[in-house]
Amino acid sequence: MKLYEILKGIDYEILVGDLNLEVCSITWDSRNVDRNSLFIAVKNKNIDRHDFVLDAISNGSIALVVEYEIPNIPEDITVIKVKDARKSMAIIAKNYYENPTEKLKIIGVTGTNGKTSVSYFISEILQALQVKCGIIGTIENTVAGKKMKTKKLNPTTPDSIELQGSFAEMLCYGATHAVIEVTSSALSQDRVYGCKFDIGVFTNLTQDHLEEHGTMENYKNAKLKLFKMCKKGIINIDDAIATYIMATANCELITYGIENDCDFRAINIKYTSSGVNFNLVHNNEIREVQLSIPGRFSVYNALAAIASVYWLGLNLDDIIKAVKEIKGVPGRFQAIPNSKGILTIVDYAHSPDGLENILTSVKEFAKGRIILVFGCGGNRDTGKRAKMGEIAGKYSDYCIITSDNPRKEEPSLIIDEIEVGMIKTSCSYEKIQDRRQAISKALGMAEAFDTVIIAGKGHENYQVLKDETIHFSDEEVVREYFFSH
Repeated sequence: MKLYEILKGIDYEILVGDLNLEVCSITWDSRNVDRNSLFIAVKNKNIDRHDFVLDAISNGSIALVVEYEIPNIPEDITVIKVKDARKSMAIIAKNYYENPTEKLKIIGVTGTNGKTSVSYFISEILQALQVKCGIIGTIENTVAGKKMKTKKLNPTTPDSIELQGSFAEMLCYGATHAVIEVTSSALSQDRVYGCKFDIGVFTNLTQDHLEEHGTMENYKNAKLKLFKMCKKGIINIDDAIATYIMATANCELITYGIENDCDFRAINIKYTSSGVNFNLVHNNEIREVQLSIPGRFSVYNALAAIASVYWLGLNLDDIIKAVKEIKGVPGRFQAIPNSKGILTIVDYAHSPDGLENILTSVKEFAKGRIILVFGCGGNRDTGKRAKMGEIAGKYSDYCIITSDNPRKEEPSLIIDEIEVGMIKTSCSYEKIQDRRQAISKALGMAEAFDTVIIAGKGHENYQVLKDETIHFSDEEVVREYFFSH
C-alpha cells in the first residue's frame, strides 16, 4: 500500500521523503521490522520507541512516524511527524487493513469482572444462531471457534495494529460479527481509537488496576470512554456508576439487572451446583431461562449477553434457547470432575469483587465446607490484598494463602499483606507459598460434598516469577492430583 494511503485521515508534517513509497508492513516494534516497513515510534509509560528508530532502519524500515525529530536519520528515509503517534498508529492500522471495522458488527465489553464470560456468551449465542463471529479477549482470539493465525501478543485487548489485523482476518474467514474485551488499559492507551462499536457492554466497576490508573476516578473514566464510541450501550443497572453512565454516555442505553427495574431483568432466581434458572422480564413479558453455569454473577453475564444479541436484531426466544446450550468458559467457574465427590472449581477471580462473587455464589448451594486457595499478583494494586484476605476469611471455612504471579515482588511479603485482612476474621487458615503444594493440601483435606475453590489464575498456564516465567496450570495440577490419588 502507498504511504499516502496509509496516512489518510491523519494530521502530519513531512519532515523529509516521499509519500509515494510502497509500504509492505507496519509495526511499532523495531524487532518486527521487515523490508520496506513503516515504523511508528510510540511512547509508552516505560519505553520511548523513538530510541529504537535507528534499529528499525537497519532492519529494513523505509519510513518513520515520529513525534519529534531524530538526529542522524539517513537521507533516503521518509520521516513523518505527528502530534500523537499512538492515535496515529490506530488510524494507520485501520487504513492499512482497509477499514475492517466498517464491514463487521463490533460488540465491545468492558468492566472489572465478567468481560471474558460475557464475550464468550455472546459469541456462543451467535454461533448457535448461525451467525459467524470472531472473539478477541483474555483467553484466545478465535473465529467461529477456530484459533486465529494473527499472533496474540497482549493478554487481553491487542495493540491497534494487532487488533485491526485480527479484524481483517475475521473477514477472510467470513465473519460478520466480532466481540472484543475492551480493558481500561486499552481505552486509556487508545488501542481501540477509531473503532466504531455497534454495541458497548458495561458489566461492573470495582477496585482493580490502581497500580496503572492511580485512582478509582481515573479507572472509571477510562472504562467510560467506550460509551463515547458506540451506537448502543448495554449497562448493568445494579452497579453503583450506572446512573453516571446514563448521564454522560453519547449513545442509546439499554439496561439489565436483578435488583432494579430495567429493560432485561432476572427474577425468581434458583441456584444449584450445576447451573441457574430464572425468569427474564422484558417488555412486560416473562420467559424462563436455563443456564448451566452456577452463580449470581452468571445471571448478570447471561443478561448482558441476551440484551446484546437481542439488540443486534435476533429473536429473543431463539436467543434463550441458545443460552441453554452455553458450555462455559475455561478458567471461569470451571468445575474439574473427580470420583471423590468434591466440587473442585478453578476460577480467575483476582479482585475483591471477583473473589466475593464466586464465594457467595458457592454459599448458595454448598453442602459441605468451602476450602479456598488463593493469592494476589505482584507489582499490581497492593491495596486490594488485605481486602481480599478479609473477604476470603468471611465466606470460607478454611483458607490456604499461596503465591499467584509474584513477578518482581517477594511472594512471602505478598502473602503477609493478604494475611492482614484474613486475621480480622474467624476463619482457619495457613500459608503455603508453593502453589502446587497449596492446591494438593486443599484437595487432600477435602471430603465428599466439600467445595475446593482455586482462585486467581483461571485459564492461565504460566506463573510469572522474579527471574522467569514457568509453565503452571491450576487445572492441570488438580487433574494430576485426582489421577494419582
